[in-house]
Amino acid sequence: MTDAPAARLAAFLDELEGARQARDVTVIVVTKFHPVELVRELADAGHRDFGENRHPEARDKAAALDGLGLTWHFLGQLQRKKARQVARYADVLHSIDAIELVEALEGGEPGDERPVRDALVQVNLTDDPGRGGVAPEGLEALAERVAASEALRLRGIMAVAPLDEEPGRAFERLAMHAERVRRVDASADWISAGMSADWREALQHGATHLRIGTAITGNRPAGG
Repeated sequence: MTDAPAARLAAFLDELEGARQARDVTVIVVTKFHPVELVRELADAGHRDFGENRHPEARDKAAALDGLGLTWHFLGQLQRKKARQVARYADVLHSIDAIELVEALEGGEPGDERPVRDALVQVNLTDDPGRGGVAPEGLEALAERVAASEALRLRGIMAVAPLDEEPGRAFERLAMHAERVRRVDASADWISAGMSADWREALQHGATHLRIGTAITGNRPAGG
């Protein structure tokens, strides 16, 4: 396979076509640590969904590529003090994990521009409270709070498979949590799960949004 990102994207989409079981699946190309030129190359090839994890890098790329009609997905943990800054350029927030974060996104001064952003509730699939995501027992309360917010549009659920567990088992639990979110809002049917190493398992358990990095972008630049 050629090293060109556009060629890797085409090869991945071909592979996905044979595995997606006639479901619509959005591929989010994760471009953290990669230069703007790589994003532009993939955009020139027709791709429109890109994901970033770090606020300054995401902000600068979105500004540099403004006007290309790209959809920016913020995938990293949101800091409350920077949440509204992220919401200015990120179209989709994948990591809503606390009611306080929702409140921060609703804050600001009267007259501030407050674009409504698509949001996914991140659930923690581990027993480690230090990992990102709301604990499963708090999932409905958080989903209800997002659904009631004027700053957010509840779209579904997101999770990262634990490193020490077979991903299929983790994504099976995620599918059950996704059903709980749909009981809050039947239209909140997005499941953001699966990365380069485990996207097939995520698809088997209903993933609608795949977060793909190295399989398309190649290895991170030195120092990234």
